[in-house]
Amino acid sequence: MKKVLSTLLLIVFIFSFSRTANAQVGITAVPFLQIEPDSRGAGMGNTGVAIADNASAIFWNPAGLAFQDQNQISITHANWLPAFNADLFYDYLVGTYYIDGVGTIGGHITFLNLGEQTRTDEAGLELGRFNSYEITAGLSYGFRISDNFALGTGLRYIYSSLADGSVSGQQINPGSSVGIDIAGLYKSNSFTVANREASINAGFNLSNIGPGIQYTDNAQKDPLPTVLRAGWAYTMDLDEMGMNTLTFSNDISKIMARNERLQDPNDPDNATFEPMGVVEALFNSWGSLERNNGTGEIVSLSLAEQLMFGFGLEYWYNNLFALRSGYYYENPENGNREFITLGAGLKYNIFGFDFSYIYTLEEDHPLANTIRLSVLVNF
Repeated sequence: MKKVLSTLLLIVFIFSFSRTANAQVGITAVPFLQIEPDSRGAGMGNTGVAIADNASAIFWNPAGLAFQDQNQISITHANWLPAFNADLFYDYLVGTYYIDGVGTIGGHITFLNLGEQTRTDEAGLELGRFNSYEITAGLSYGFRISDNFALGTGLRYIYSSLADGSVSGQQINPGSSVGIDIAGLYKSNSFTVANREASINAGFNLSNIGPGIQYTDNAQKDPLPTVLRAGWAYTMDLDEMGMNTLTFSNDISKIMARNERLQDPNDPDNATFEPMGVVEALFNSWGSLERNNGTGEIVSLSLAEQLMFGFGLEYWYNNLFALRSGYYYENPENGNREFITLGAGLKYNIFGFDFSYIYTLEEDHPLANTIRLSVLVNF
């Protein structure tokens, strides 16, 4: 069997990441689409759907582009899963452009390098090496329905090259697909609380709606990580001059991909799981969920146990310097991510610099000590 070593390495990586990023069902492909791309949101407990006020709105909530009238370019870099000490890294390039009378259009390119792998034959002899990677590129647009409410959408092309050759007689090919986002954002007018200016936002984003990805020459497809994210953000001035501001944010998200349990009529104790179609899953993802937890045991998750929670806090001094923190939680049977985030930001002239750090509450977690660095330029 070809590529034994490389295939096993990739399976370990994908399974480990699916357990941390989308283990609700453990069946989605391209989990890198869920990596929070900017250091600001990552430093605030992976929240941002109700903030979305810079170029990274393309990820968090493309409706946020409707409230922007600036041109920006931002890049984020992170060594991914540093605990593995592998050659994995993540890069995100995003830009926005404002057109008078049309609005703000955004584009992005996301690249995840999975390192160099060894190709072997059935006897374990090395046949060479190859690189594994995943990449996506797309465009987004937001438009106002009123002064306070906007809708947004996005379209991306996804390409996933994990391996090549064949395994057990099945040809392995790169997979590709397209994903669509549908989003909305409400931004209140400013109001006064204790003689201080305040505002509140609320938003949602249903991202990565699209057909599944097929890697082999059989009919099986793995669904995209379709995610529904909703949240709110409350911002208030801490002084009458507005020199010090504080923002509280909360995102709640859920994987909308779904397994369908197929019972073997000849063996009632044996069941298999197959992914539902994307439209069917959107309407059937609101009840309890049965899935294989990866050890052969069938577990049942209530709707509440399928939800993922992020809480964030951001302090700005004179719109020049920011401190951030956050908390993120998933049910142990639904990904088992629980960590505290820290971050900081600095603005100087047309430049912005952001930093985030993950402190996991579980020892030896693959995401432990993950650092993201972002640079943003306003034109």
